[in-house]
Amino acid sequence: MTTVITYGTFDLFHIGHVNLLKRARALGDRLIVAVSTDEFNQTKGKVTLVPYEQRVAILEACRYVDLVIPESTWDQKRLNITEHAVDTFVMGDDWQGKFDHLSDICQVVYLDRTKDISSTAMKQAINVFVQMQKSFL
Repeated sequence: MTTVITYGTFDLFHIGHVNLLKRARALGDRLIVAVSTDEFNQTKGKVTLVPYEQRVAILEACRYVDLVIPESTWDQKRLNITEHAVDTFVMGDDWQGKFDHLSDICQVVYLDRTKDISSTAMKQAINVFVQMQKSFL
């Protein structure tokens, strides 16, 4: 059995997330998704709109995902790979080269991101919409 792992926040779940998970799952028989906890996101300076527990529930409902685990530190990746006998580590290509140091224990793959979609862009669009609504009041 080939095991694949990926990491992310998965806030405002969108088609880019679906594409990543589908492509990651196609690389193996089992897909593990490590989801950044709210506390870990705070240390990264990230604010999530969807709470951790709800992001986990969304991912658990996705047919491509076999197991969801918490990501609470940057340094846990090597331990997760070893504990779960991971064969392939997958991230979006916006992380290109950042995890090559893990290639001594598993294959490292960077997948192309879905064009013109990101949670950050969605949050920015929502903010613009909210500001426009306020100006009309």
